[in-house]
Amino acid sequence: MSLNKSELVSAIAGKAENVTKAQAEEFLNAFQEVLEESLAKGEAVKVTGLLSVERVERAARTGRNPRTGEEIQIPAGFGVKISAGSVLKKAVAK
Repeated sequence: MSLNKSELVSAIAGKAENVTKAQAEEFLNAFQEVLEESLAKGEAVKVTGLLSVERVERAARTGRNPRTGEEIQIPAGFGVKISAGSVLKKAVAK
């Protein structure tokens, strides 16, 4: 089972006092924007105990086209690394 965005918004509004679903969605959208902008600049985002998100470099490499078997060059680029914090790890271990 997983939560989609609207279910997450409802859960946040239900847990927080005096927060409407609209306010929870506004918060979630703002959090997403901050993550995107920070990662685009190469800055890591760390929420102590919960998670850390950072941009990582991927080196250029040789890959293979699965249909033809032909070797292809995959250019260098960036990826995202997400690490669970201690509080999140403890919650999952229960």
